[in-house]
Amino acid sequence: MDFARCDSPGRARRPKMRALRAALAGAALLAAVTGCGFGSDGGSAAPVPGVTEEPCPRAVNKEHGCIYLGIISDLTVGPFTDLGTPMVVAQKAFWDRVNRQGGIGGYDVDVHTYVRDNRYDPGTHRRAFQEIKGRVLALAQSLGSPTTEAVLGELRSARMIAVPASYPSKWEFEDVILESGASYCFEAMNAVDYAADRFKAKSVLSVHYAGDYGGDAAAGARIGAEARGLSFSELEIPQGSGRQEKAIRTILTRRPDLVVVTAGPAETAAIVSKTVEAGFQGHFMGNNPAYTAALLRTPAAPALKARYLMVSPWKPFAYDSPGHTAMRQALGRVPPDDAYTSGWIFQYPLKAVLERAAANGNLTRDGVYEALSQTTTVDYEGMLPRHAGNFSGTPNAAAFRESVIARPDDREFTGSKVITDFAPGPTAKAHRLESPCYNPG
Repeated sequence: MDFARCDSPGRARRPKMRALRAALAGAALLAAVTGCGFGSDGGSAAPVPGVTEEPCPRAVNKEHGCIYLGIISDLTVGPFTDLGTPMVVAQKAFWDRVNRQGGIGGYDVDVHTYVRDNRYDPGTHRRAFQEIKGRVLALAQSLGSPTTEAVLGELRSARMIAVPASYPSKWEFEDVILESGASYCFEAMNAVDYAADRFKAKSVLSVHYAGDYGGDAAAGARIGAEARGLSFSELEIPQGSGRQEKAIRTILTRRPDLVVVTAGPAETAAIVSKTVEAGFQGHFMGNNPAYTAALLRTPAAPALKARYLMVSPWKPFAYDSPGHTAMRQALGRVPPDDAYTSGWIFQYPLKAVLERAAANGNLTRDGVYEALSQTTTVDYEGMLPRHAGNFSGTPNAAAFRESVIARPDDREFTGSKVITDFAPGPTAKAHRLESPCYNPG
């Protein structure tokens, strides 16, 4: 039986959640009548997708059942492989630690069995999801905005929760998406506010990928520029470090005070290094995925250290918090990498929601879906403020708007040094999030 066909479509806006909770009881009755979620004789319950009474293949607690979570990431040839691969390693370490601490409600959690590569391609992502969707309770990672969008309809219809490795503001409006950190839109607002205050910037150019990632950040940069009375322009760029001639020419022609970069690390390196070499005197600030420490081992390093800042959703690998310490201990001897930090942090809200569902006595997709709307804070062990884990209110009320600013620094373990604490700029703080920042339709 196709589980997705039996569930009603998910809601696209959290404000409707409470009003529709009563419908879950009716859905259970409908399931009993139609046979969805029950055996063919209508009497005994069918197995819950992704939950077994048998122990996990790598069980820590042999007497426990198993919760299977899926991971679909960029692991081989896509532009974010250097982010996806360590994130998966961190997520495996996170749940191994949870299992050593007793698991979730009498179950261990498995994130080893159903790991798939999406190559940052929506079609590949969709095929991977089709392969594992009947075998997992939720997705512990769905890397990318366009890739996650490719399976969003099926996630909604199955009431199946997914943790995105992406930050578009539209996730605030999706009940099946369990996001962490500020969106690209709020990151870009915070970048513009920082540049206006620190660099006295008067003009902003957004250089960005097409789609939700680039579009959301460009929208945030535009909102920030308008709020601060700055001139604004934007340029959509292709993937590939050798394809940035137009971006370089545009920057050198327009000479903006601030360039907001929303691309991959290779494009960042090419754009920053070539324009600075050609005499550009402005500043660059990039969204979190646009930079990795590996760039400091390239010829672009001097230009990046001189002119580039990153707007990050959290603090780096070597930071001193209980969560950072636990992460490093769980990972063991690995090269320091902030992608581990992202992968680890993404799992805290999912852990909180699974624990609530277990406490409610309903470790099913419907139970997890309901538990998400009951979650108002998350214990990130100091890696994010607790209020960053509010999934119960309207998008405007619940959205986390705070970022940290960091600069490239090859003396730091992961190539970046935080120079501000968590804070929203005045634009992000005042903005009313009534719809996603980026609306391509």
